[in-house]
Amino acid sequence: MALTGVLRPGHVQMRVLDLEESVKFYRDVVGLVETGRDKQGRVYFKTWDERDHNSFIIRQAATAGLDFYAFKVADKATLDKFDADLRAYGLKTERIAAGDLLETGERVRFQIPTGHLIELYAEKTDVGNGLSYLNPEAWTGLAEKGIAPIRMDHILLYGPDIDGARKIFEDVLGFYLVEHVVLEDDKTDLAIWLSCSTKAHDLAFVRHPEPGKVHHVAFQLESWERVLRAADIMAMNKVNIDIGPTRHGITRGTTIYAFDPSGNRFETYCGGYASYPDWQPIKWTMDEVGRGIFYHNRKLNDTFLTVVT
Repeated sequence: MALTGVLRPGHVQMRVLDLEESVKFYRDVVGLVETGRDKQGRVYFKTWDERDHNSFIIRQAATAGLDFYAFKVADKATLDKFDADLRAYGLKTERIAAGDLLETGERVRFQIPTGHLIELYAEKTDVGNGLSYLNPEAWTGLAEKGIAPIRMDHILLYGPDIDGARKIFEDVLGFYLVEHVVLEDDKTDLAIWLSCSTKAHDLAFVRHPEPGKVHHVAFQLESWERVLRAADIMAMNKVNIDIGPTRHGITRGTTIYAFDPSGNRFETYCGGYASYPDWQPIKWTMDEVGRGIFYHNRKLNDTFLTVVT
């Protein structure tokens, strides 16, 4: 399982309606670091504390939403093995040549039953975080620019066959179930939270009739105080906040949900417990789902339930 196979979430590519407006938003308000632009017009970012060249990529399009989401794996041999395992499982895979994304090695792309494109890759250029690899300081000035998350942390995807998606991630890629919400029949999952590490989740799904939708991309902050600071920065910049600051019952993380200028929802997230693959998954029932999602006010708001891109 984790750290010998899939290491962590690696990068996400999102569509935006106005590229330069979005660049300014993610650079100046969210506080991401722009690391490059390519011939296709894509703009690349990373968080200040990430070492790989990019984790968040945007391109201009007529509609907002998700292009693909990727996980970094341990090495080239692991990438080849996962490619073979996915094909043996019955999935069609596509090999995308190194360099198609800036500073990124060969990728293996496949579509999961929720309609989303998932990628695996093993290589991405280490550009550092501005701190020395020998006797470093604690942080750089970029840690105070905008909201300044420390990593692109996870994604919540909406689509129809979350059971089929779960099986791929568990049976082929070594993820495990951490928490889930069951419908009134006490058998069917409405939502699942999966981990490839010791985090409370690296990936989550909600059952939804339309395929290929994204609810949010999450950026991790270091503390509850940084979440509150993020709320202040959002208010100062008139960012459209969906809900928060508040706490989740599920994962126990603290959170704010807000929208970028194109209507893509993002989360600034902190905390969450450590999990391990031998733990029994936590189950939530529909009568307590409000408390599970938003622990303080114990109910779901309309936009959180209905707005996806």
